[in-house]
Amino acid sequence: MEHILDIFQGVQTLMDSSLVIGGARIFLMLFGIFLIYMGYKEVLEPLLMIPMGLGMLAVNAGVLYLDGHKHGTLFVDPLVSDYGQLMNILQIDFLQPIYTLTFSNGLIACFVFMGIGSLLDVGYVMARPFESMFLALCAELGTVATYPIAVAAGLSFKDAASIAMVGGADGPMVLYTSLMLSKDLFVPITVVAYLYLGLTYGAYPYLIKLLVPKHILAKPIPEKPKKPISSGSKLAFSVVCCGLLCLLFPVAAPLFLSLFLGVAVRESKLSHFVEFISGPLLYGSTLFLGLTLGILCEAKTILDPKILILLCLGMLSLLLSGIGGILGGYILYFLKKGKYNPAVGIAGVSCVPTTAKVVQKLVNGVAPEVLVLPQALGANICGIITTAILCGIYVALLR
Repeated sequence: MEHILDIFQGVQTLMDSSLVIGGARIFLMLFGIFLIYMGYKEVLEPLLMIPMGLGMLAVNAGVLYLDGHKHGTLFVDPLVSDYGQLMNILQIDFLQPIYTLTFSNGLIACFVFMGIGSLLDVGYVMARPFESMFLALCAELGTVATYPIAVAAGLSFKDAASIAMVGGADGPMVLYTSLMLSKDLFVPITVVAYLYLGLTYGAYPYLIKLLVPKHILAKPIPEKPKKPISSGSKLAFSVVCCGLLCLLFPVAAPLFLSLFLGVAVRESKLSHFVEFISGPLLYGSTLFLGLTLGILCEAKTILDPKILILLCLGMLSLLLSGIGGILGGYILYFLKKGKYNPAVGIAGVSCVPTTAKVVQKLVNGVAPEVLVLPQALGANICGIITTAILCGIYVALLR
């Protein structure tokens, strides 16, 4: 029997593991299958959850003996720092080049941002800039308020800022911030962030229903006809925003450049670039981002004692951001004497375009004829900018 298990090393290492590690491996394998199922059913984002769940399943099943006795995998080593050891591992672990050359330096986050930029129509922001920016700022409540709570819970200033960024519901931003501030915890923080992005699909509709009565949820937003905004104006807007934000927050300049480069390419009608950035680059980056996140969910990594705190703080941050956005919507509702739909405020949480679609779907559930998507998308796009600004502030002050 022992010789047979030498062949099936995944089973042997599972049997040799401590009760805690073995149990965690089994749990994470089952959890990976659950994420695949939820992605397949489109309850959670399938583009991320299917590769992430499969990677989580594979890395916890595929543990073997390294050097005859040490347990390990042939996927990736996120903690390697010695140059000679890294060069050796780059030739062995098959996802190590992806992790080292695109993930651990934030490049993959920039690629995703570039792809997002190529899909954004900044005309929604330009049509109502102050309203959109106000809602986006209100929807950063979790990103700001979670920071002192995390410090009080025992996290360092840098770790607290990294987990607080989950409130922006922008995975690449959390990845970038935690890389800059919390290298030791950036793996679990990023995993928590991407797992909790599913809350914007599953939990935010209940939050809206709880805080916005049906008769207010059905409110239309009357607007005067606006003159169409030209591509040249949108291009100028993206150029000015990029230059100004990079000047003010240089530490987040790679993210700003990536986002507004995508916008500029779109508005310049460079069709070949747009097709590449919005297609192969964005979807390829998303695939490897999800897969790498899943591979990083090894039992011994996830069993860090700080994980439970991070899970609770991540959920709190997203909850507070959603509440903050709706409160901002109510402020506009009262300022405009009832001629506004406060549910739009939650779209300021920058999970583009998910939160905007969530708002429109709920509104259509009670008033099919009411359109709030333009206002929601304006707040949604501004949410990306405000989250990047807060990323720049945290990194500049704490790095």
